[in-house]
Amino acid sequence: MSLIASSFVDLVLKGTAAALIVNEVRGFVLAAPVIYGMYQAGGSLMAIWLGFCSLAGIALSVIVPLFAAKKVGGLLTRRLAGPAPEGGAG
Repeated sequence: MSLIASSFVDLVLKGTAAALIVNEVRGFVLAAPVIYGMYQAGGSLMAIWLGFCSLAGIALSVIVPLFAAKKVGGLLTRRLAGPAPEGGAG
């Protein structure tokens, strides 16, 4: 793999990691008002259900990008590594 391609992939993966960290923080920031709203509603079943649905949506918006980044990272690594050498370690 050329030096330029390697540097580009490294830069993209580091940028993706930074974006995922920001996404995690965003998830925590969005979860705080939901939990506070459930507390203010007195913990009724409707408030708990709406809070659960909101938190599940926030969790999906955080977990799905992590899963996708892992898959794309593995695909890029395999794609840029090229075909496996034939003949073993010989």
